[in-house]
Amino acid sequence: MKPAWSVILLTTLIGAAQGLFLVVLAVDASRSAPRDFVFVSCVVSLALLVAGLIASFFHLGRPERAWRAASQWRTSWLSREVIVLPAFMAMLAIYALSGSPIAGAVAAALCIALFVCTGMIYACLPFLQEWRSPLTLVNFFLLGTASGFTLSVPLAVLFYPQFAGPLALGAFGMGAIAWLARIAALVRNARLRPKSTLATAIGVDHPRIVQKAQGFMGGSFNTREFFHGRPDRVVRASRWAFLILVFPLPAWLLGWGGGSLQAFVAAFALQFAGLLVERWFFFAEARHPQNLYYQAAS
Repeated sequence: MKPAWSVILLTTLIGAAQGLFLVVLAVDASRSAPRDFVFVSCVVSLALLVAGLIASFFHLGRPERAWRAASQWRTSWLSREVIVLPAFMAMLAIYALSGSPIAGAVAAALCIALFVCTGMIYACLPFLQEWRSPLTLVNFFLLGTASGFTLSVPLAVLFYPQFAGPLALGAFGMGAIAWLARIAALVRNARLRPKSTLATAIGVDHPRIVQKAQGFMGGSFNTREFFHGRPDRVVRASRWAFLILVFPLPAWLLGWGGGSLQAFVAAFALQFAGLLVERWFFFAEARHPQNLYYQAAS
């Protein structure tokens, strides 16, 4: 599939926002967190959600008709995401201003629902084997929560210093779990065998079928939108890049980088950069069956 940067930014930004909110809500549940820490963290989370929402508009051919995306909520996970996202933003704002446990609980439920909706947009597609797995939903949740955990550490240094250590430990643990789950998805996908081949596509049972031409010279929607257009070495490099950036480097900064604010900010920056690469790879790795025809020959 062709990675769309608008969608990459949307999913990574709102994932970090959701993770940060869940961490702050858990800390606030102990009723020991300073009000400044909770409020500022919620504002940062809300800012990330707004940034993700703005990024999503660049993926629309007719942004003025964006409201229509919610009309198919009975059958479409995308429509459900379009409904849940602003609802979550509204409840997060109420929680930030009021600190109400009820508002926090409702926002948490919407936050989890948003993770489900976003992940199921991809996991529900039966013709994309790389995405059709519970690991897709698990990884959206774990990677988002891990990035939110890492972001909470520098905020704690500024507004809740005595809790920065435990949050750094939590960020390390969640990052490790998310990293291992993503590796599990990579191992699973590496073992997949295509259900569709040239033989099944044309109904000819022959061990060697070669496509010589597509029948036209110019490009089309099919040649552009369902294939990333990058050589295999770029895809392989992106895989190793995000595996290093998502956990090992941030983990070093969290645990042995000096414990300074600068180190914690750098840990989040590196991890978020890794998540951008991970999400690019997530799309590029998926093999659309139509590419048997449109990418087999040029």
